[in-house]
Formats: sequence, structure tokens, C-alpha cells
Amino acid sequence: MFTAAAAGLLVALVLALVRAFLGPTVFDRAQAANTIGTVAVLLLAVLGFLTGRPDFLDLAIVYGLLNVIGTIAVLKYFQYGDLGEPGDTEIGQGK
Repeated sequence: MFTAAAAGLLVALVLALVRAFLGPTVFDRAQAANTIGTVAVLLLAVLGFLTGRPDFLDLAIVYGLLNVIGTIAVLKYFQYGDLGEPGDTEIGQGK
């Protein structure tokens, strides 16, 4: 059962890679990258179960959090052109 799930996830990974390469807009490519990250998290969890290594689940959770943060940062960069205001350069000059 889990072997079939892993095979299905690999098929989804290939389809997401195709969308990442052929996507007409940058947002299609960003969504494909997010999908690839999500499928990688699921593959880590399934492979951890198949090999009897529950510590893979911890890695999957950390990778999932990094995937979400990275996707938000990339989309913010493409929308606004930067990732945020640099702020005050002098310490203690708050307003």
C-alpha cells in the first residue's frame, strides 16, 4: 500500500517538474516549486515509514516549514521587488 503511494507521489513529482519547466508565468513556476516541496515532504514521510525510520518524519516537518517560508519569500520578492524595508541604520533612532 505504501509502495503504491510512493509510486503515485513520484508521478506527481514528475508532473510538477514538467509544470515548473513549461509554466508560462513565474507564478506557475513558483506554485510548481511549492508542489515539489510538498511532494518531497510526503515522500520523506512515506519512505521513513517503509524503512522503519521514524526520524524521517522530523525531517519532513522541518522541510515543510522551510518550504512554506521560502515560497512566501519568493512570491513577496516577485510582487514587490524586494523582501522588506531595510529599517533604520542607526541604533536608537526609532520614531
